[in-house]
Amino acid sequence: TVKEVLQEIVPERRALLAELKKEHGSKGLGQVTVDQVIGGGRGIKYMLWDPSVLDSEEGIRFWGRSIPECQEVLPTAPGGTEMLPEAMFWYLLTGRVPSEAESKQFQEELVERSELPTYVEKVLDSLPQTLHPMTQFVIGVAALNHDSKFAAQYTQGMKKADYWIPALEDSLDCVAKSFTIAARIYNNKYRNGQQGVPAIDKSKDLSFNFANQIGFGESEGFVELIRLYNALHTDHEGGNVSAHTAHLVGSALSDPFLSYSAALGGLAGPLHGLANQEVLRFIIGMQKELGDHASEDKIVEFIWKTLNSGQVIPGYGHAVLRKPDPRFMALQQFGVRRKEVAEDPIFKYVDQLYKVAPGVLTEHGKTKNPFPNVDAASGSLLYHYGLKHFEFYTVTFGTSRSMGALAQYVHDRILGLPIERPKSLSVRRPPSASSSRTRLTPLSRRFGASDGGPQEARCLIWSASVSSARSSTAPSCLAPSESKSRRRRRFLVRS
Repeated sequence: TVKEVLQEIVPERRALLAELKKEHGSKGLGQVTVDQVIGGGRGIKYMLWDPSVLDSEEGIRFWGRSIPECQEVLPTAPGGTEMLPEAMFWYLLTGRVPSEAESKQFQEELVERSELPTYVEKVLDSLPQTLHPMTQFVIGVAALNHDSKFAAQYTQGMKKADYWIPALEDSLDCVAKSFTIAARIYNNKYRNGQQGVPAIDKSKDLSFNFANQIGFGESEGFVELIRLYNALHTDHEGGNVSAHTAHLVGSALSDPFLSYSAALGGLAGPLHGLANQEVLRFIIGMQKELGDHASEDKIVEFIWKTLNSGQVIPGYGHAVLRKPDPRFMALQQFGVRRKEVAEDPIFKYVDQLYKVAPGVLTEHGKTKNPFPNVDAASGSLLYHYGLKHFEFYTVTFGTSRSMGALAQYVHDRILGLPIERPKSLSVRRPPSASSSRTRLTPLSRRFGASDGGPQEARCLIWSASVSSARSSTAPSCLAPSESKSRRRRRFLVRS
């Protein structure tokens, strides 16, 4: 079982953290500028995150493997072509590729956990049909806290070294039940409630059951898309709003249900989880203006018209990436391989934009990354197969992201990481002009070796109050090294 594999890994992970603190804890690894603090912490390396590392040139790597490499080694469903999200979840939790037998057993365990308690069903069914689906999702996941094993055992008293065990139990429950919650929300909001909804098929995977319960079970293409979509969106480092929120709330030892419910609130924000909807609206608008079969020259004209009006091309550019997002490439290739998708005018525009938009954006000169991100393709594929309720797209994102966020939640408890508590600065008390360099805080202190948490990491603006115990200096938030040596960087980032 996944628990048995993790039990083997726990001593190794704890030893690795101890070695990191012993060998590197007092070393300064970088500096932080005021611009970074004002700019939302962009580029500040400040937290540990195990399952994935985002490289600006290579894109996301899960435990060192690229997306194409994961597609090669992770098991698929019987007769399927796309890697199973359950296999990816196992991989994120353990760092080990599951065998076919392990993947099957894990799939069966998760689907067994996917049934909802009656009280959660009643809560969801009582919500107004007009309530945004993400608000319903937040409520449904938070309500599962009623049965939290972590919360119950913490209240009863347990050893800190054992926190990870009930954390794992809750995390598996949360991931499995989130798919069923999402399906129930869809049926209540867009269909006839629970009338005629098929029961969970215990012989199938989570993605199939989700698709089947919302009326798409007979569409082989949609089921395979949802499998790929969920596997690709599981994790994208720890600094994005939803992942960081789950980590932050979890650092207070809130249980996985409360932690991920909070993360969903962040995902619901228009700057985080709405991007693929904006891309789809842009493409549909382009289709209305240019028709179903526009030439590349016409598309280039449309792009320039959009840019010259002060708007952006949604789905292009990324905060970190400087190459095409490999998640986009996986989805784009999925569409190209399937004739019914490749001939869809909406998807054709996705493909044509990929060919011409980077050149226009480079010539325009106002973006560091003119290449497509994952949102440039995901919405058009969901739309093609008939999932046309835009506001629900973020819910599908949320079912996927639960796997990465909660895999790290388990690792946080394995490592015994302290509560997160960075130092805030007031905009009314700027840093001293006498020093252009930041004061570096020892890594060992940030990780709790001497003061219980990252108390000195200065990385956000807070105007309401300022502690006078310490003088106000430039931000000094530390994190794993940006060494050119990939091996060294991975050791520091992933340990």
